[in-house]
Amino acid sequence: MLLVTVCLWGFNFTVTKYVLTHGFRPLAYSSLRYAGAAMLFSGLTYRLEGRLSVRRRDLPLLLLAAAVGIWINQLTYMYAVKLTTATTVALILGTTPIFAALIARAVGLERLSRLFWAASVVSFVGVALVALGSGGGLSGDVGGDLLAILAAATWAAYSVMVAPLMRSYSPYQISAFVLVAGWIPLAVTAASQLRAQDWGAIGWLDWLCLGYALLGPLVLTNILWFTAIDRVGPSRATLFANLQPFVAAIFALAILSERITALQVVGGIAIGAGILLAGSGRLRRVRSRVRPAEERVPSTKAAAR
Repeated sequence: MLLVTVCLWGFNFTVTKYVLTHGFRPLAYSSLRYAGAAMLFSGLTYRLEGRLSVRRRDLPLLLLAAAVGIWINQLTYMYAVKLTTATTVALILGTTPIFAALIARAVGLERLSRLFWAASVVSFVGVALVALGSGGGLSGDVGGDLLAILAAATWAAYSVMVAPLMRSYSPYQISAFVLVAGWIPLAVTAASQLRAQDWGAIGWLDWLCLGYALLGPLVLTNILWFTAIDRVGPSRATLFANLQPFVAAIFALAILSERITALQVVGGIAIGAGILLAGSGRLRRVRSRVRPAEERVPSTKAAAR
């Protein structure tokens, strides 16, 4: 389940790049995708959980999470993929766990060791190398690189925001709410692109890609991810999830024939090394203070890519 989930997430970078170069406008595509996902996932959640309601006191945090994790994240992600390569975006988004830990530290939810700070430096050096390698320096791709960094940071912020809500709601309830709430401002922002979209230029393969992006990375992966976490625990699942940027890069290189430079290869290795280094330190701390049964809790890693 974890490997299938990682492959579905990784392939979505290639799918997104393809549709953006074959007729779809970025926000028109994203708003259609999230409209379908919001309806499908809400129906699935109601069937599984029997309710979709949330408490009034939790609305501000849920709405903020939806704005950051869906609306702003999609604005940055879609234009990052449009402006630079899918390979570059995938590698930069590998820093999401680092951003999540830094944000958790900033709001007082977690203490970070010296090992983690060293791992953060290694990962961000890797991001710099990936960005420099994307265009041989400060090229036209720099806008896409910066947006990819923002996409990683916004998804990390979303993950931190929903963590306290996991005590009161299931991952399915949270996902259903934020998909619907996040789609509303996304649709408003996309209104002009939806009106200007040349629907005649959209071929059958583009529609097939939209169907895949809706059902695979947004709906099916949530089911697979949380089912797998229940069986193996979040720590092991997160190790698999860290493969996502590298799987995505392989898909993009093989299918889109994207170019990858030596700097990007070195940067990708640095990002991966930083994540593994940070993860090993955090895992040791968790195991030192948490009983094994308590590790088996829902994770916020499920992606909305």
